Amino acid sequence: MTETNSNAFDMGNIDIAWCPGCGNFGILNTVKEALTELGIKPENLIVVSGIGQAAKTPHYLKTNFYNGLHGRALPPATAIKAVNPGMTVIVESGDGDIYGEGGNHFIHALRRNPDITVIVHNNMVYGLTKGQASPTSQIGFKTQIQTGGVFEEPFNPLAVAIALNASFVARAFSADMEKTKQIVKKAVANKGFSLVDIFQPCVSFNKVNTFQWFKENTYYLEDAYSPYDRQEAFRRAVETGKYPLGIFYINKDKKAFEDNQGVYREGKEPLWSRKSAAVDKVRALLEEMK
Repeated sequence: MTETNSNAFDMGNIDIAWCPGCGNFGILNTVKEALTELGIKPENLIVVSGIGQAAKTPHYLKTNFYNGLHGRALPPATAIKAVNPGMTVIVESGDGDIYGEGGNHFIHALRRNPDITVIVHNNMVYGLTKGQASPTSQIGFKTQIQTGGVFEEPFNPLAVAIALNASFVARAFSADMEKTKQIVKKAVANKGFSLVDIFQPCVSFNKVNTFQWFKENTYYLEDAYSPYDRQEAFRRAVETGKYPLGIFYINKDKKAFEDNQGVYREGKEPLWSRKSAAVDKVRALLEEMK
């Protein structure tokens, strides 16, 4: 049983299936506080996830949620926002789910630019399946499967997002809850695809990238840094050694996926609430097939 901050999204004193000390707890509480401060009502929010430890997050929020297949959080999130643009849509999942199994969807969701916020719990390991290397595991990282150490280049989600001219790209650290909360609030308020990659220690299966490691190997972008300079944002995104935290890039010039759809040019009524002869025909066809 774990105590959490009390607000409209709080489920109370419930069983949470994360290890004691897991970085997911900090992200859960941070997201709840951010949503509350933004004035978003639980009934106007849907949280979408795939499979994994991080993907359990929607279960612990008192709101609507959709739990999809492994790597398949982004397509339903895009569809949900398209048929009901008035909803706030947040995707919460892990580095394996979004960047590994869901890597192809990640790339093309960035291109489409749906108005959704994607919060990735990046612990550089597969936690649910007990410690295999993930797409973001660092070179040399050893596991029971990668006994000789990882040799592949780690996937860099920020560089990919900036290269595809995403609307909002940021990185945070789960233990720094106040600064993470401010980043999440700005991401949710942004119009378009907003990526927040959150470094989150896995205390059970990643003994290298610990809380202390992240504290010693990260720094915040300077106050004078401008997130509107795409080339500088990309340069910072590919830095190694010490990893920058903060808002890397903002692009206000891209229209959201929903705004590019012809169905909303003549009227803004959500698709789900429209009466259509086509819908009646489909219903009649389904009745015939019973």
